Amino acid sequence: MMAVNTTRDTVLAVYMERADSFLARLRGLMGRAELPPGRGLLLEPCRSVHTCFMRFPIDVIFLNKEGEIVYLAVEMRPYNTTPYIKRAHRALELPAGTLSRSGSVLGDTVKFYTGGYPDEKEK
Repeated sequence: MMAVNTTRDTVLAVYMERADSFLARLRGLMGRAELPPGRGLLLEPCRSVHTCFMRFPIDVIFLNKEGEIVYLAVEMRPYNTTPYIKRAHRALELPAGTLSRSGSVLGDTVKFYTGGYPDEKEK
């Protein structure tokens, strides 16, 4: 599965894992040495994240049910916690620097695709 900021027409992640159980969301990226460029972790449902026991900073996008960005955590360092984002439905964890490179801002829309980048008909 890949994540695309359709407002900016930029790819956020070409390969994403999904954490949709309590234990998978709790574990998240803990214990990993890095999150390589082009990778991501989609946590759902999710209204807050922590970076306890992580070794590297990450960018985090919080999305509502419609895929609109409602909160951004830019270059979140290890051992931090985001606030509780009431409007959020899911969170996308990405390598630090992804948000600045993509130009993603509040209000942008993120869509998820399986099977590769969508062609013009699907946009």
